[in-house]
Amino acid sequence: MKKMLVTLALLSMVTVVQGQDFAKKRLENSPRHHDWVQIKVGNRTVHAFVAIPEKKEKATGVIVIHENKGLTEWACGVADQLAEQGYVAIAPDLLSGMGPGGGNTKDFKSTNDATMAIGQLSMKPEQVTADLNAVADFLVKHPACNGKITVSGFCWGGGQSFRFATDRKDLKAAFVFYGQFAQTKENLAKVPCPVYGFYAENDAGINGTIPTSQKLMKELNKTYEAVTYPGAGHGFMRAGEDPAAKGTANAKGRDAAWERWKAILKKI
Repeated sequence: MKKMLVTLALLSMVTVVQGQDFAKKRLENSPRHHDWVQIKVGNRTVHAFVAIPEKKEKATGVIVIHENKGLTEWACGVADQLAEQGYVAIAPDLLSGMGPGGGNTKDFKSTNDATMAIGQLSMKPEQVTADLNAVADFLVKHPACNGKITVSGFCWGGGQSFRFATDRKDLKAAFVFYGQFAQTKENLAKVPCPVYGFYAENDAGINGTIPTSQKLMKELNKTYEAVTYPGAGHGFMRAGEDPAAKGTANAKGRDAAWERWKAILKKI
């Protein structure tokens, strides 16, 4: 694997676009240490947000793969919430270098533009894998990390989380939030860790892929545990976090999924 050159810069405020006010405020008020890091991957540079837990012991690492909107304040907020629970989390901008003028997510004029770029990125799985491997290499060597790493992702990132588990041998767990990718028995045979799925009841396009995942993983004697949250819709982890969603199925699904996620992480 190519050697990485990493530079760190203290983050005073997240300035990515397409965030939601509640996520931005949470980040601004967080007492935890945040960094922006720049990770070299060949002739490319991947920008990533890192959230460090407030503890003296080293912690398990969690990679957070963003939705098809790119690296938003909400995705960075997920990393911060993981740090709040005692984990060192990194959220890479996989649109690094793909924005206007070679910029990143923050340089797109709109969410639609970022989503269109994600569509183009989906045609470059080798680039995504290389970027995620570089991010994982950075995380496992981070002074706050205990050497154990996991991957998580949402929507597009959920599918990438599952897919990355077929490429990375030292992962301890993969957390797939309403994501899918083109699976085969051959590539799933490479999964080295348990895979935990988090799905919305009202998300037929994604849920239709669950039986195939269950069948293939069972045939391979691998752990794949899928839970579907009643009444929730696609993107419920983000939508349910919005204070305006209090009491809705999305909020209830988000809270239940978050508790499940924390319980599994504690056992790693």
